[in-house]
Amino acid sequence: MGKRVKGLSFGAKPERKINVSKVREAIVWLIEIGIAVATAFVFAYFFGVRASVIGPSMSPQLEDGNEVLINRFSYKFVSPKSGDVIAFFPNGNKNTHYYVKRVIGLPGDTVQIKDGVVYVNGKEYQETTEVSRMEDAGLAEGELKLGEDEYFVLGDNRNNSEDSRYVNIGNVKEEYMIGKAWFQITPRDKIGFIK
Repeated sequence: MGKRVKGLSFGAKPERKINVSKVREAIVWLIEIGIAVATAFVFAYFFGVRASVIGPSMSPQLEDGNEVLINRFSYKFVSPKSGDVIAFFPNGNKNTHYYVKRVIGLPGDTVQIKDGVVYVNGKEYQETTEVSRMEDAGLAEGELKLGEDEYFVLGDNRNNSEDSRYVNIGNVKEEYMIGKAWFQITPRDKIGFIK
């Protein structure tokens, strides 16, 4: 048998070793990036839907052109409550802009507006924000009984709001709601949670 000579070797490929710790580290990084992207997508899809307020109907809380974030997730588990500010499509018409209003009456409630004041189930509604007396009761001049899936909504600027008092909006079905308006993002001096 001949001796093996050290030196150059033509034709023989050197063995490559895989650095297992580097591969593990790369996999962990990819998983972390995937989780971060998925979390950002879920947050943006459910909690970060932006909507612009159109018109003065929610003044002074929200003014024309203000932008809000809509939480599309919350109403999948709980129903809207009295006082919630919601975004919805009027009569389910998705070819129009979002309407932003405050929930006053809940399914099964009776709503009536007498002498400029809202009554829910025969009792004066306790406003969560300062509002003026309504000059026009509209459809709520007589008692309105809400159906199982209907909500009565009003703008905070009661005398300059197109809301459930009028036929073109009427009572809002839960299926027409996009979600709860929960955070105001413009203008800068009013950034914060919506009351």
